Amino acid sequence: MNTIVRLCTLTILLLASGVLSATTLPGPLVDAAWLEKNLAGVTVLDVRNDIKSFTTAPTYSRNVKTGQQRLMRIGGHIPGALITSYKHVRRARLIDGNRVTRMLPDQKDFGYFMQLVGLNKDSTVVIVSKGESVGDIMMATRLYWQLKYYGQDNLAILDGGMAGWLMDKREVSTDGKRPPQGNWKITTERKELLATGDEVAAVVETGNAQLVDTRSLALYLGTYKKSYVYSKGHIPGAKPFPNEMLTYPSAPATFTPLKTLRTLAAELKIDTDKDIITYCNSGHLASGSWFIFSELMGNKNVKLYDGSMHQWTLENRPVTALKLEL
Repeated sequence: MNTIVRLCTLTILLLASGVLSATTLPGPLVDAAWLEKNLAGVTVLDVRNDIKSFTTAPTYSRNVKTGQQRLMRIGGHIPGALITSYKHVRRARLIDGNRVTRMLPDQKDFGYFMQLVGLNKDSTVVIVSKGESVGDIMMATRLYWQLKYYGQDNLAILDGGMAGWLMDKREVSTDGKRPPQGNWKITTERKELLATGDEVAAVVETGNAQLVDTRSLALYLGTYKKSYVYSKGHIPGAKPFPNEMLTYPSAPATFTPLKTLRTLAAELKIDTDKDIITYCNSGHLASGSWFIFSELMGNKNVKLYDGSMHQWTLENRPVTALKLEL
């Protein structure tokens, strides 16, 4: 009997420490049905800007004629989820004397942030966004990219986010209890996932990789620009792959079928099997195309230009405007 007790105790301790993995992810993208079934074996990271909504009940309206409920406002979270403020996911960094905003934090800052979130080492992680728009889903892909860059392997994103979860009438919590500090550690730095400004400049000169601009065509062509980008247009030689094509336009913002994305990429003269560097204004939207090309399509030679057009134009590098390059 004592032996059985000791074995049970050891198993509990191993599970708690993450030495034993309770769940195997089916891939980098999971649906709500899979997550609900496997919730006990994963750590859910809920990433959003609107932190207040994490502990606010969702709002529904009822159709008088049919009696059906319609989701009006997303609120609450998946039971047990850890709130991850997107406002703190990225940080400003000094690069060659320039203060570049919205960047990948250094190891110390990001490791400490994820510990404050409550993440533990050896966790199987599923990232959940609000799922109301492509911008929400890109919060999930950006956090995914950063975690993978710093060594997290057991990692996936919930397709459709909280919007899909709530529209399926699955269990929701408004608990705001703060979790204990986690013990997650950075185990590596995968520099092969990151493109620097100098690397991008070399590609402009040599053409030895495909530059993919994930912004809208108006931003790509330069009819207007964001305030933190200092010149209109795109990096010379870049091909457009607008991020609004990547997901359904409203809640739940599920990913466009992979077959369709491959066809769209081919039409825009992007070879999804060759080297690719994705960029946008600040590295947020570009994480979506990185996720599609690298994780869903399986091209392991895809990099994200973290500083994107903000850093590129801050450094007074060349741009091309009013020209479509295919």
